[in-house]
Amino acid sequence: MASLIEPHQYTLKRSVSCCGVGLHTGRTVNLTIRPAAANSGIRFLRSDLLGTPEIAARAENVVDTNLATTIGQGANRISTTEHLMAALRGSGIDNAEVDIDSHEVPIMDGSAKPFIHLLKRGGKAKQRALRKILRITKPLRYSDGEKSIQIVPYDGFKITGRIHFDNELINEQTYSLDVNQERFCKEIASARTFGFVEQVEYLWQNGLALGGNLANTIAIHWDRRSILNEDGLRFDDEFIRHKVLDLIGDLALLGTPVLGHVTADRSGHGLHLGLMKTIAENPDSWEYVKFQKKGDALLRQVVNTTKTAGDCLTPFFIPGTESRVQQSVCAA
Repeated sequence: MASLIEPHQYTLKRSVSCCGVGLHTGRTVNLTIRPAAANSGIRFLRSDLLGTPEIAARAENVVDTNLATTIGQGANRISTTEHLMAALRGSGIDNAEVDIDSHEVPIMDGSAKPFIHLLKRGGKAKQRALRKILRITKPLRYSDGEKSIQIVPYDGFKITGRIHFDNELINEQTYSLDVNQERFCKEIASARTFGFVEQVEYLWQNGLALGGNLANTIAIHWDRRSILNEDGLRFDDEFIRHKVLDLIGDLALLGTPVLGHVTADRSGHGLHLGLMKTIAENPDSWEYVKFQKKGDALLRQVVNTTKTAGDCLTPFFIPGTESRVQQSVCAA
């Protein structure tokens, strides 16, 4: 077990709120993140709808990956979840209620940095419950044309991302890091979303990206050699860093920390979902590891792979199936 994995679950000490605009609607969005009970995960509550319906931030609830990751249950939707989910995972928050009065998470400055600051204001509260971790034991791969993503066994959570654009500004960029709270906050959280100017104009003409502007999006000039943002880039390779941010946020929808090395080549939200489905469909390639206490010692509890472990993850994509768990105990 990687020593950097904190065994206990965490939530917030106190509720925190922010206000921003939705990237696509351009409408004001109010968001409040509240403490939540152990083992409850991340849950969104649509306070603008009758009965305040709840949507669990889980992979089985992903309903759209076009332009952003959208989760939903029934007719209710929450879009652009990836930056907030990345901030929650990057901050080590396992359980929280996210009250939101719109179908979009506010875009803020186009990165996860404002959410990191918000969560720091809320503080972290250790919970008595111990974490469950998904550990990859065999390589898995998902591809779509020239785009591909794979995950292989690794004693930690590592991401290596690569993008390639046929222009002078971006060209080919690669970034790799062992993800922990310190490195996430320092190297990834502030990387902003980006787009080509003509793409943004096209979205505007079709009633989308109405909240997009130079305060929350890196706008790449028509000449492909510069950006329109007067303050420039936050990192020379901010583009690939933002792609890594999106990947961390999407994989947080697995509902548990992951032990494995993810390599993503020109990936996007659809490919991220494809990897999560591939994990679910190959239960002989991973196992759940649970911490447990025995006296003053911490042990880890390994949930068997193959059929029994597959039943734990299958409900992510096949609603109505029941999980059955067989467990064995080994020393950490």
